[in-house]
Amino acid sequence: MKNIKVLGTGCANCKTTLKLIDDVAKAKGLEVALEKVEDIAAIMGYGVMSTPGVVIDGKVVHAGGVPDRRKIEGWLE
Repeated sequence: MKNIKVLGTGCANCKTTLKLIDDVAKAKGLEVALEKVEDIAAIMGYGVMSTPGVVIDGKVVHAGGVPDRRKIEGWLE
């Protein structure tokens, strides 16, 4: 199971990213541990300066803007 964190303070793009990742995981029949991180210090700890950020298994894979569905599918393979 992948541990996925969406980093962001609650903006629309962050919420969209969280839902998109959840939708893609469900469509693929994958179980993921999905977490929303809104604490600024925690976000900065990952070195992410623009949100939303996406962290998978401790590694930053995306920062800034909503990732497209194909990109998310690649992360979950």
